[in-house]
Amino acid sequence: MAPAQADARVLSQVRQYLTEDEVVTLYQLISFLAFQLRVVLGLQVLAGGASGSGLVDEHVAVDHLTVGDNVRTYPDLVGPTTFVRHSLGWKPWVAPLEKNELTDEHREALVSKDREGSEYFRLLVRDPGALRARTLTDFDIFYNVDGGLGRAERELAATAASKVNGCIYCASVHSVRGAKESDRGEDFDALLADVNADVGSTEWSAIRDAAVALTQMTFSYKHVDALRAEGFDDASIIDVINASAFFNWANRLMLTLGEPELPQRFR
Repeated sequence: MAPAQADARVLSQVRQYLTEDEVVTLYQLISFLAFQLRVVLGLQVLAGGASGSGLVDEHVAVDHLTVGDNVRTYPDLVGPTTFVRHSLGWKPWVAPLEKNELTDEHREALVSKDREGSEYFRLLVRDPGALRARTLTDFDIFYNVDGGLGRAERELAATAASKVNGCIYCASVHSVRGAKESDRGEDFDALLADVNADVGSTEWSAIRDAAVALTQMTFSYKHVDALRAEGFDDASIIDVINASAFFNWANRLMLTLGEPELPQRFR
């Protein structure tokens, strides 16, 4: 199933057998595997190993499923219909922990205190060990910029992966950040409109193409060669791989555990 095909009806079937905590653990495991597969593929290709053979998503019919009482739904929710470069809300289908339920272990796993206000992170903290490991991985991939790829280029890879996976929420967040880091909002807007659009330079095109191919598991020598031809060293190419792969983790959590909401000021 493609990530964007997930909906509350699918989750409702899972919830017949698992608690809220177990659902988060299962979905973290599945999403982490999607990340791992792409990191391994990318590093194999970079090292001269086998290239990707392609990944075909199975289109699973879900029209016969119904939503039960074990998941949340929002009949009045207004969701975005297109990819946008502005902030969005996100509503969980599984109940997050309330702030007064957070323990010291939960707060340590959240890493940053401001995340206590986020329903998304209060949902993921149902598995505190997984969330802490995921957050530290996230921070290292996107904020450790002493060498390798620049911040804006890492956000470009994240946005491209999110566009392919159909995650409007993640694409909005990271296109905003990428545009702020680069002052290239028009190029991010072009990418949000069409994943194959002109993104303003051959360097960014090479990053975008690599992120798309890695997301689709078709990453090959030609993508490494294209990045090297633009002057990217192996450390920078590893950053492209990690940033792209990570959003095959993040997108799946966002798309399978809840849905984006269009804030009132943008309606």
